[in-house]
Amino acid sequence: MKQEMVALILAGGRGSRLKSLTTNIAKPAVFFGAKYRIIDFVLSNISNSHINKVGIATQYESTVLNNYLGSGSNWGLNGQGCQTSLLPPRETSGGANWYLGTADAVKQNIDWIDKTHCDYLVILSGDHIYKMEYDKMLAFHKKNKADVTIACIEVPLSEASRFGIVVTDSNNRITQFQEKPEHPKSTLASMGIYIFSYPLLRKMLLEDAKKEDSDHDFGKDILPTMLNNNKRLFSYSFDGYWKDVGTVQSLWESNMDLLDPNCSLNLFDSSFKIYSADTKSTPQFISSTAKIDDSIVNQGAIIFGEVTHSVISNEVEIEKGAIVKNSVLLPGSKVKAGVKVEYAIVGDKKVVDKDVIGKKNDIYLFD
Repeated sequence: MKQEMVALILAGGRGSRLKSLTTNIAKPAVFFGAKYRIIDFVLSNISNSHINKVGIATQYESTVLNNYLGSGSNWGLNGQGCQTSLLPPRETSGGANWYLGTADAVKQNIDWIDKTHCDYLVILSGDHIYKMEYDKMLAFHKKNKADVTIACIEVPLSEASRFGIVVTDSNNRITQFQEKPEHPKSTLASMGIYIFSYPLLRKMLLEDAKKEDSDHDFGKDILPTMLNNNKRLFSYSFDGYWKDVGTVQSLWESNMDLLDPNCSLNLFDSSFKIYSADTKSTPQFISSTAKIDDSIVNQGAIIFGEVTHSVISNEVEIEKGAIVKNSVLLPGSKVKAGVKVEYAIVGDKKVVDKDVIGKKNDIYLFD
């Protein structure tokens, strides 16, 4: 069945800057916000954008992620007219290859994309926290008769060198693209969200695959080549909440943002839900000795101690006399009696039996 636009999520990243949190699982499968995994956000965006077919390119430590994704039913991406396909590297008649770059990951799945008969392909990262309606971005793409549309967000100049930076004219047409520049020419950063007119992208991916000197990467190769060939590249401005949770510090900050009543990432908006798998936890228990203030506490948590401005995941246990402040406790972790935890992320199923004290700008990862 023909689809106007299908989605392909790049979810194979290792996420080495998250240290031990990604030793055995891919970055998109890391826990977030007491109830979710990081990949829940992009999948929920797809569901809320009325996209029915999604391919998910997995690679590094994909077993947990693949099991979590299943058929896509948790996000309404299965059933009549819907399809969720896991796309790991595979051996074909041409041999076996790992994904060599972001563009190569898409190129190796051209056969899957072709079968959808789509006009447009939206390419997404599986490791960002945000809410976006991709169908509105598609309308912008079509209105401008664009070859590719890049979602962009303003960032501080001090951080611009971490991103792909675009320079645009007064009509939002991109005139320059800089991949993580030492001296950025603007503060308009690519979010790693691309809508391509698929026939052109298909042609360019096949051409790029033949270049021995290519990194087979969208930011380094495909987009600059399109600009050099005078293709129509446009910037789609996004002004909502968006966070690349690629470090321990940024993962902690994004969890803490959920506790800010002015945070634009609203997890309680019934018109745009973020879906996740049911943890099937036991009921939550809050003891008469417990004190909880300004915190998110998921089901299955057992709390006897004191919790302040923290994010507590399912099956966490905080014993009597324990104090947890400004911290993120991942599923199944336990804080022993009398222990203090502050400015920290506690890994899943870890037992804290001594004080763990970090700093606001130097978060302690207890692993």
